[in-house]
Amino acid sequence: MKTNGKVIVVTGAGNGMAREVTLELLRRGARVAAVDINQAALDETMNLAGAASARVSTHIVDVADLAQVAALPAAVIAAHGQVDGVMNIAGIIHKFLKVQDLSYDDIHRVFNINFFGTVHMVKEFLPHLLARPEAQILNVSSMGGYVPVPGQTMYGASKAAIKLFSEGLRSELLGTHVGVCVLFPGAIATNMPVNSGIMTSQEAEAMAKQGAAKFKTTPAPLAGTMIVEAFESNRFHSFVGSDAKMMDILSRIMPERAALTIQQQMASLLK
Repeated sequence: MKTNGKVIVVTGAGNGMAREVTLELLRRGARVAAVDINQAALDETMNLAGAASARVSTHIVDVADLAQVAALPAAVIAAHGQVDGVMNIAGIIHKFLKVQDLSYDDIHRVFNINFFGTVHMVKEFLPHLLARPEAQILNVSSMGGYVPVPGQTMYGASKAAIKLFSEGLRSELLGTHVGVCVLFPGAIATNMPVNSGIMTSQEAEAMAKQGAAKFKTTPAPLAGTMIVEAFESNRFHSFVGSDAKMMDILSRIMPERAALTIQQQMASLLK
């Protein structure tokens, strides 16, 4: 589905990949319902959009809160008259800790936002998408959804759940006009630790410097373009970053070797 002239809902649009996706959609002529929990972040996205911000509506929504998400389709349709696609990009990581050291609050928070937030968005928007001549859903999983990342085990589990949820949803919607694709980013140059509320800017900068020699990151603007291309082409699986592609292959051929490779890379970051 080409995005020109379409109305696309983007979660997490106030920062990171989702902000870049929003700007790329606007460049391609789409209208965007930009969803985020942070008004200041959405305001910054609007400023970056410039004149194209006239085609954007902003919506302060916590995707983990079903009541807030349930009210969102009506607000989007009131602003734009229709809805043609949903891109579920909002997500967080948790503290870099082993499972035994994570609190249940940390575990529930990452699942409520990453997995149940995606489920909420799909369930509430799907009736409206099914009524359109063509429509598209994109859900963001992660490289951590198919290869284990020590210190982010529960994050990876939430993203693995998104993978299978998306694949099952795609199968259920075969024969309809609604496509479903799932995207697997590798390491992307965003401020996710700070946006997730688990680090200060100074701590995140120090961690980035420590990992710079080991982790090649994909620039966020490039990731945004690749995500929109995956959305438009309705690919079953799409990967962002050479690391995501390489680890996908290795995890299928030699899964234990793939897990060990990531474990060795993470050892210096996981205390």
